[in-house]
Amino acid sequence: MGTRAQEIYDVVGIGFGPSNLSLAIALEEHGSPVPGRPVTAAFFERQPSFGWHRNMLLPDTTMQVSFLKDLATFRNPVSRFSFVSYLHATGRLAQFVNTQTFFPTRQEFHQYLEWAESGVGYRVSYGSEVLGIRLPERPAAGEPQYVQVEVRDTGGRETRLVNARNVAISTGLVPRMPDGVERDERVWHSSEFLERYRQVDPDELKRVAVVGAGQSAAEITRFLYDSLPHAQVSAIVPSYGYSLADDTPFANQVFDSDAVDDYYFGTDRTREAFWRYHRNTNYSVVDDDVIRALYQRAYDEDVRNTKRLHFLNLTRVSKVARVGNETRVSLESLADDGLRELDLDALVFATGYDSMEPSGLLGDLDRHCLRDASGRHRVERDYRLTTTSELTCGIYLQGGTEHTHGLTSSLLSNIAVRSGEIADSLVQRCSEDASAPD
Repeated sequence: MGTRAQEIYDVVGIGFGPSNLSLAIALEEHGSPVPGRPVTAAFFERQPSFGWHRNMLLPDTTMQVSFLKDLATFRNPVSRFSFVSYLHATGRLAQFVNTQTFFPTRQEFHQYLEWAESGVGYRVSYGSEVLGIRLPERPAAGEPQYVQVEVRDTGGRETRLVNARNVAISTGLVPRMPDGVERDERVWHSSEFLERYRQVDPDELKRVAVVGAGQSAAEITRFLYDSLPHAQVSAIVPSYGYSLADDTPFANQVFDSDAVDDYYFGTDRTREAFWRYHRNTNYSVVDDDVIRALYQRAYDEDVRNTKRLHFLNLTRVSKVARVGNETRVSLESLADDGLRELDLDALVFATGYDSMEPSGLLGDLDRHCLRDASGRHRVERDYRLTTTSELTCGIYLQGGTEHTHGLTSSLLSNIAVRSGEIADSLVQRCSEDASAPD
């Protein structure tokens, strides 16, 4: 996608994963706020092409949300960008219905995302990293306030400035590693798992371990056990085994879009209750079928009197060191304070992610963004940062809003509705700019 140097876009999107893809679709379907003047948008993505959690597209893994919670359906049930439209376009609608499931494989859902991206990809520049956002030194005379987004293309040294009246930040989650642990060619985070795994000769992986208690940890443990029949596989779990994800109907109401209003406009007591009672819908929990599959493998080993799959429950990693060609991990038992060491050929940390933090991109603009008593950004209901009167540009967050909008706000379950609300807000602001007197 080409960008015109002097154009001031109505919105510039930073990052182009599912969230900003959904926003691009919402803007595509919204229409013009002013006759003959469509909303102008440009998106920048540092990856060379579209991709979403590619390194966790493991065989037989399925989505944990219904196919109806796609990029568009909850906002526009007749959208041409829905998962059902994708199935129709690929000639698989009848076959999918015959599977009698709400949960497609992760591989198929990724194909759906790629298919949807092909309809709005003309708005996107891939291989383009955004370095920061700033106010212009010499604003254009007579123009409403705008910001400049600094972009550097892959392989280039020079940067260019793209003008925007609004910005939608969607840079994604940040992989989390334990303090003091660094990644290397044999110490991986789950976010890079398949890429790293494919770079190693499987015959070299005789002793492997996975750290974590959530869905990714359990899925990777199962994958390694099935893919490496010669290997010893250890699951290092800080809890007493895996905990079941609560996906029952009443619990799942926490993922309804209405829950965002209940959280945002609720009292401190309301918000605390959301987290206390509903963390087990999403954090450090595993689907029933994966838990049962791992347990069955362990039971079958007992029947055969063999032992390759080891569950180290109530155990945490205290240290990781490189010893020759091996990785030595020091473990501490939370049950008896006992210590032990494992020498491994590969160690995978499925230890989750930290929320998106926009301060680095905002730079000096961050001083115009108001914070709450805990030092967190204040966010309006339309996902726009609360700013001082000196900064009138809209800075929208597609992520990092759990503290204001609840655990529902940043998840795939709410993506269509959230993007629609941001699009509505952007269109309203564009209408106001267009009707403002010169």
